[in-house]
Amino acid sequence: MLPTPPGSSLDQAGLEALYTRLEVPVYNVVYRWLWDAQDAREVVQEAFVSLWRMRARVRMESVEPLVYKIALNQAAKRLRWRRTWRWLSLEQGGDERPAQGLGADDGLAAQQRQRAVRVAVEALPEALRAVVMLCELSDLSYAQVAEALEIPEGTVASRRNAAIKSLRRSLGRRYPEDLS
Repeated sequence: MLPTPPGSSLDQAGLEALYTRLEVPVYNVVYRWLWDAQDAREVVQEAFVSLWRMRARVRMESVEPLVYKIALNQAAKRLRWRRTWRWLSLEQGGDERPAQGLGADDGLAAQQRQRAVRVAVEALPEALRAVVMLCELSDLSYAQVAEALEIPEGTVASRRNAAIKSLRRSLGRRYPEDLS
C-alpha cells in the first residue's frame, strides 16, 4: 500500500475505485482529442499518476472534473508537441484507417465521414473543443465541466452552443444526420 499524507481525502483504494469508474470515459474524451489509441492510454495513465501526486490537495467533491482537467491539459500538451514534431520533421499527417467490416464503397464513405467530422472538430478553437468534448463524451454536468475548465457555468453552455453551431456549418450540408 502506498503512503497517504495525513489529512488527504484520496487514498489508494479511492484512487483505484476512481480509476475503475473513470478510465473509459476519460479515455473516450482524450482519444477524440488526440486520435491515437496509444497516446490516449498514456495520457489517461499520466492523469491518474498526476492526481495521485497531488492527492494531499484533492477535494473528493471535485475529483471527477479534476481528472478530466488534468487529462485534457496533458492531451493538449501532447498534441502541441506532436504538431511541432511533425512540422520540424516534415512528416505527413494522417493516420486514416479504413472502416472495418464494411464493403468497399460503404467503407470509403464511412472513412470520409469520419475524416470530415475529425477535421471539423479539430478546426474548433481549443476552448470550444474542450467544452464540446466534455459535454458530449463525459458524464459531467455543466457545473463539473465549468469546474474542470475553470470557467463560469454559463460559459459552458454558450461555448457548447457555439461549437455545435460551427460543426453544423462545417458538416451540415454533407452529414446533417450527425448533428441532430
